[in-house]
Amino acid sequence: MNRTKPISGDLLKLKDEIEGYAIEYGLDFFPQVFEVCDYDTINILAAQGGFPSRYPHWKFGMDYDQLSKGYAYGLQKIYEMVINTSPCYAYLLQANNWVDQKIVMAHVYGHNDFFKNNAWFGHTNRKMMDVMANHGTKIRRYMERYGHDAVENFIDKVLSLENLLDINELFETSELRRSRADQIVQQNVENEDDGYLIDDRSAALKSFMRTQARKDKKAEKKVDEEEITAERPLNIRTKDVLGYLIQYAPIEEWQADIIGILREEAYYFLPQRMTKIMNEGWASYWHSKIMTTRALDASEIVEFADKHAGVMAMSRQNINPYKVGIELMRDIEYRWDRGMFGKEYNECNSMPEKLRWDKKLGLGKQKIFEVRKSHNDISFIDEFLTPDFCERQQLFTYKYNPRTGRFEIDSKDFQAIKQKLLSQLTNFGQPIIEVEDGNYMNRKELLLNHIHYGVDLDVNFANETLRNLFAIWRRPVNLKTKYEDKEVVFHFDGKEFKPQS
Repeated sequence: MNRTKPISGDLLKLKDEIEGYAIEYGLDFFPQVFEVCDYDTINILAAQGGFPSRYPHWKFGMDYDQLSKGYAYGLQKIYEMVINTSPCYAYLLQANNWVDQKIVMAHVYGHNDFFKNNAWFGHTNRKMMDVMANHGTKIRRYMERYGHDAVENFIDKVLSLENLLDINELFETSELRRSRADQIVQQNVENEDDGYLIDDRSAALKSFMRTQARKDKKAEKKVDEEEITAERPLNIRTKDVLGYLIQYAPIEEWQADIIGILREEAYYFLPQRMTKIMNEGWASYWHSKIMTTRALDASEIVEFADKHAGVMAMSRQNINPYKVGIELMRDIEYRWDRGMFGKEYNECNSMPEKLRWDKKLGLGKQKIFEVRKSHNDISFIDEFLTPDFCERQQLFTYKYNPRTGRFEIDSKDFQAIKQKLLSQLTNFGQPIIEVEDGNYMNRKELLLNHIHYGVDLDVNFANETLRNLFAIWRRPVNLKTKYEDKEVVFHFDGKEFKPQS
């Protein structure tokens, strides 16, 4: 897609200016590349997760249609898109006015700094532009060979499982380092030949298979000759369901390759899902700081205030990550500048004294950089959300009243607010599922376990998930959970979905 072009002229001068301010404030970022495009192109990019060369799938077309209609009807507007790569690519909307472009550039440098320095992004593949393009080439070749519908239908089933991941996979181990080195070598070969190889297996699958081969070799050394012929044990507990399917499901190699490709992409996007509030809060903090202290002309102040207020507006239905993130960052800075933390402050029972508290420590900036480095959304909210903050920001829990047809305040209790926020953020509000056994009841059935945190599964979603798993596992699949305070195992045998007695 050649519908974007590098910035030039005044925009290039503005980029150099904003970058200078970012460096002055201590931001540390990858080389930044800005390109401009029209609203149709930015909708295409947004639908494809920011990458211009993805594999073909109807989901991207559906997302593009929704984004285009939202823009056409004035319901939403994408001002920018920034990609976690090195160099870091960001796309500016051509129709943005001058103040918009200033805000967006300052915002992008905040994201870029966060991508580079937050621990949860520490082992992200920064060459995903090339990787995504090669994935697209691989899948198109599979479509030519095995049929478009067969491949797309299989992708549908795998995408319905792409949230069944293990966050521990984001952290480097010696095994993962070897796997990553293998993958880089393979990727370099593919890049030289536009993704075409005599051996069709992608870097994602080859890397995974090499790692598994090492495991199998080590395991074989520990067993007797008689045991070598026995089947591999399948009762390995793991939350990495896609990885387990690659390893053990009775599927063809091209299907394992597609699972490997989609699994790799899912893990690439996982840190962004885990840090939405922090990432947007950090970028918003810095665009606000840079604009109000450096970049704004006097004639632009009102326009900036109007745009900024629009982005920060809160809703009763959903939290605004921009608003919650920036205000928590400001609150942390304020508290650490004045020393409003620690044993002495927490044990002070005098509210007037607490309001006057100021040890003049000036540790605020240091603290927010420290927080940016190590936290994700759950630990960020858990550690730094306070009753005072909730009261100042008027954070309440709401519920829909069918009698009045409105969302109304349900609770002002701090613990209720915090618990609701944390429950929404834990696994992004989705159930946590792990593989418990691949030979359940000694019948080679798959058993999954729902780790229950007080919220029952949606049975309709469980039904569809088990149906898609059955298509890949090719034998009955089971899901253990608690339902209405009783343990139950849902079973799907290819025909009927039902609880087992």
